[in-house]
Amino acid sequence: MITYEYPFNERIRTLLRLEDLFDKVAYFVQQDGTREHHVALLTLFEILEVASRADLKMDLIQELERQRQSLLVFRNNPDISEEALSGALYEIEQSSAALLAMTGKMGQYLRENEWLMGIRSRAAIPGGVCEFDVPSYHYWQHQSVEARRAALNTWLKPFMPLRGGLDIVLRLLRASGRPEKQIAAGGAFQLMLGGSGAQMVRVSLKPQVDFVPEISANKYALNIRFTCPDYDHRPRHADTDVEFSMVFCNL
Repeated sequence: MITYEYPFNERIRTLLRLEDLFDKVAYFVQQDGTREHHVALLTLFEILEVASRADLKMDLIQELERQRQSLLVFRNNPDISEEALSGALYEIEQSSAALLAMTGKMGQYLRENEWLMGIRSRAAIPGGVCEFDVPSYHYWQHQSVEARRAALNTWLKPFMPLRGGLDIVLRLLRASGRPEKQIAAGGAFQLMLGGSGAQMVRVSLKPQVDFVPEISANKYALNIRFTCPDYDHRPRHADTDVEFSMVFCNL
């Protein structure tokens, strides 16, 4: 299945963006090439930009505490595995403690690194980090794979409590709903939500279905328009019924 996620608010949108960036940087750091490590560094700068929201850390801490309190209700419930419950509570408590241990402004240690900030400003210019622009960066790229990877992991490590917290929150969010089969008659689907508390909708289609959902939604209404992707021209509206699965997620 190909799943498309659509967040209903800026808070979840930020977490999804960060999740995508953390997945990318983790992949490129593990590669050996200088070009891959260049992409990893640029992705780190994107994480710094997105994570700079002043209330992001406290948002995660408060949400983790809310989830912890919700799980405590299931203590001594014969229908719930005590081992699984204890494991989930321990994971949440460890993540909260790691977030609380983060001090100062998010990513301040990167902002205080003049060399990295120089690369960041040059990277905003197309072709701005050529060897004649930043010779010291050209030198860094010629260091051993191990040295470059160690540097990248050092710069990334202070962000990892953030990743741990958002991973837990998004995992709980995705597991909160049940999929329902739907049909978009003539490629269009509309549903009135009546002020629903949903925070995200997940739309899944079989890989062989040649349609892409264009989703617009708020707490009052959901609209999905299925189109046929055309990479040379404007996408065409689907002219047949489209079967899909939909899940509303809410913490």
